[in-house]
Amino acid sequence: MSELVGLLELIAPFFGLIAIGFACAKFVRLERSGLAWMQFFLIYIALPCLFFRLVADKPLEELANWSYIAATTTATACAFALAFAAGWRYTRELGQSVMQGVAGSYSNIGYMGPPLILAALGPAAAAPVVLIFVFDNLLLFSLVPFLMALAGGEERRGALRSAGQVLWRVATHPFNVATLLGVTFSFFSLQLPTTLDSMTLWLSNAAAPSALFLLGVTVGLAKSGPPPPEVPVLVVIKLVIHPLLVWVLLSAVGNFDPMWVFAAIVMAALPPALNIFVISTQYGVGVERASACVLVGTIVSVFTLTAFLWLIRTGLMPHDLFP
Repeated sequence: MSELVGLLELIAPFFGLIAIGFACAKFVRLERSGLAWMQFFLIYIALPCLFFRLVADKPLEELANWSYIAATTTATACAFALAFAAGWRYTRELGQSVMQGVAGSYSNIGYMGPPLILAALGPAAAAPVVLIFVFDNLLLFSLVPFLMALAGGEERRGALRSAGQVLWRVATHPFNVATLLGVTFSFFSLQLPTTLDSMTLWLSNAAAPSALFLLGVTVGLAKSGPPPPEVPVLVVIKLVIHPLLVWVLLSAVGNFDPMWVFAAIVMAALPPALNIFVISTQYGVGVERASACVLVGTIVSVFTLTAFLWLIRTGLMPHDLFP
């Protein structure tokens, strides 16, 4: 019982910040335009600083674990395929199905992942958190523009030009740029000047609370109403099937540090990311469905995420299914 109480105390601040943002959206009347600046601060300033600092002090050989990368990224790809199929079953539209695929596979790995997992599992989980973040983003930020181009969500272009634009978006995404800088600093054992080091520390510390508050505000401003019929299926894929896929695939490959396995399971068990709403808004496809999935997934994850953490902390979930 004490273990469960400790877990609730661990995750309560994260969901509490979301609840504060949700309440502010419901009771404080402010212009929506202000959210754009907060999103810019998070995506281009605070979160890149967080990921730079996570990577920069890690030995490079610790990050070159290709079998781990292959297993966790394959699990995310499988979750995307299942959620895409569920979306297609209910909508019969390629663009909508792509958004549903993202909703069922893209965890809140940027906003909630690092602070929650480092608090729950300790600093040894930093390297796997970074790897999953980078390669899940590479997968999904490559799939989405490509599939939306096929769906007509973008102006039709030649195949070569479309491929070039996808690669450019992936390469210039601020999260990936920050991670690459972190890898460079790690490889050459570089140090930031004292002033810049303090600034990036402050900004990285601001990332998680700001992002969770923004998530609550965004969900609170979304139109209310009964969720679309596919949302429960997507939530089950995201919160239950995805982490179980990670567990099975990492066990099948084997020989991973238990902390790395548990970090991957928790990353997969996180609720759907706020970026789903941002992506759907960008393409003008499935905005209400995305909002419903983020809202329902965030609420349900209070119970499912706690359950996975409890199984891990009590030793009831072994790190390897096939020892």
